[in-house]
Amino acid sequence: MNSRTASFDELDRKIITALMANARTSFAEIGATVGLSATAVKRRVDRLRDTGVITGFTATVQPSALGWRTEAYVEVYCEGAAPPRRLAEVVRNHPEITAAMTVTGGADALLHVRARDVEHFEEVLERIRTEPFIRKTISVMVLSHLIPESPEAGASQPAPESAADVRRT
Repeated sequence: MNSRTASFDELDRKIITALMANARTSFAEIGATVGLSATAVKRRVDRLRDTGVITGFTATVQPSALGWRTEAYVEVYCEGAAPPRRLAEVVRNHPEITAAMTVTGGADALLHVRARDVEHFEEVLERIRTEPFIRKTISVMVLSHLIPESPEAGASQPAPESAADVRRT
């Protein structure tokens, strides 16, 4: 968010809540709920997009339908202090990494990885480990989602056809 979001108010919160529940809700439906016209809701949504409060609209898809049948979280431990910018470069080279963040505690970063199967996950893990500044990784496989409607339970892209499709040269 930037400094232009100072006018964020309770109506904006209600609009955002409605869009988060269902991004396909019409401006007219939202307006009827929050007490504004469809045009006024559209103006507010446009402003919220312009100021970076709303960053996009997506579809949440069952990962297995897209070929992602294996999921894990990987703790990454680096030699020395790896700058977040360098870690970001690395994770962008692996389409199987669906989320990545620096964290407090023993690990330097936490990666959310999706793969076609365990063999594919192992190949992804080996590619991650080839980075010269990565000292070790610890992986935790996901068995099931306790909150199936959470964004983490969905997928944002199809699985690659083969490991060769995602290998960077």
